[in-house]
Amino acid sequence: MSAVGGNPVPLPAKRRGAQLLMLAFAVGIVMLAYANVGLALDDQIPAGMLGYGLGLGGLMLAAYLVLAKFAPWADPLILPLVTLVNGIGLVMIYRIQEGGEDLASASTQLFWTGAGIVMFTVTLIVLRDHRALQRMTYTAGFVGLALLIAPLLPFIGEERNGARIWINLGFSSLQPGEFTKLALVVFFAGYLVAKRDVLALAGRRLLFIDLPRARDLGPVLITWAVSLGVLILQKDLGSSLLLFGTFIAMLYIATQRTSWVLIGILLFVGGAILAGLAFSHVQDRFEVYLNPEDPALYERTYGSSFQLMQGLFAMASGGILGTGLGQGHPETIPLSFSDFIFTAAGEELGLTGLMALLLVYALIVERGLRTAIAARDPFSKLLAGGLSFILAWQIFIIVGGVTNLIPLTGLVTPFMSQGGSALLANWILIALLVRMSDAARRPPPQAIQDEGLTQVFQR
Repeated sequence: MSAVGGNPVPLPAKRRGAQLLMLAFAVGIVMLAYANVGLALDDQIPAGMLGYGLGLGGLMLAAYLVLAKFAPWADPLILPLVTLVNGIGLVMIYRIQEGGEDLASASTQLFWTGAGIVMFTVTLIVLRDHRALQRMTYTAGFVGLALLIAPLLPFIGEERNGARIWINLGFSSLQPGEFTKLALVVFFAGYLVAKRDVLALAGRRLLFIDLPRARDLGPVLITWAVSLGVLILQKDLGSSLLLFGTFIAMLYIATQRTSWVLIGILLFVGGAILAGLAFSHVQDRFEVYLNPEDPALYERTYGSSFQLMQGLFAMASGGILGTGLGQGHPETIPLSFSDFIFTAAGEELGLTGLMALLLVYALIVERGLRTAIAARDPFSKLLAGGLSFILAWQIFIIVGGVTNLIPLTGLVTPFMSQGGSALLANWILIALLVRMSDAARRPPPQAIQDEGLTQVFQR
């Protein structure tokens, strides 16, 4: 609230009430899904349903209260939509756990959800003005690069399933690449705001496209080289594609030059082909993509070909409407609680359920892009656009990988897959979008003052 003449000016209470109602509706859907799993598996309501329900509901209520206090003008749809996806992920992990997968743990995922809400809260409380991040442009770039190379360091770096993307903290493991994307988006936004006039200059014209000047290709070539380094040294195709694609998208948002997109596509395709010819692990990824049914690839690809085929079989058996929650066989899919949770959901929810999930993701991205359009300064537009794109791009990469539309990568489905690093980073991402949405939607001070005076006179 804001005070005018000693009288409080109420903030949009109706919108906050609608948000709370949508939040309760999202938690209700999740609890109904929990009940369906228990009834399908044991013909009774799960014994831990009350605990999971109270835990998830309490966490989201805490997030709502923090949002209402520190970002009252924020988009009211973002938090309920994210709650729904996060909750469905918890249900699927619980279902896979009850199906006999020892590595799946719904209680652990609920703990990480709580930790994510803490990060969401801290971000909103500490970062009162997101434009302060612009002053940390090069610091964010340094932090992003440090996190990017951390898994390559001796003693702390770990290689799992052929990819070196983990660091060992002793008490736990962390995937720093999930936080790298946030730091680098901040860096890209700050850098492109400062350099966009230069990067927007046109050079020679080829057909109907104005090409950039040769001297301005440096940032694209450096980012391309870094993304190739990730692909070659860390054997992480997903992060490489995510990093370079995000930079090209933000470069296009900043300059409105289609030529940058075409140059980016040519560079990445060319680099991927060269890496595939020079490095066996990159070639194996493409062979799995082209011939996933080849049994000879099983050992060389750490079971990726078998995993991909099992996921495709699961989605095919689900059909249009799915087998029903608790009535599929996700235990036949390796890492069904993590990398392949989307295919496990596809078997039990069917094509209809997957389309509903993708629609929810699309709405989250749409609200982020709407925030970018409404933002009042170039840095906010680029930052909100970059964060929205990185979420959409990650969903495309993982869904495209598990459906064999593109080569399989090591990314996870945001908010659904089991894992602490991704959940923490994505909740921070949502907090940044919420903070920028609040700034974009907040009326000018004069409008708030006029509203307060009107209410005083009415009394």
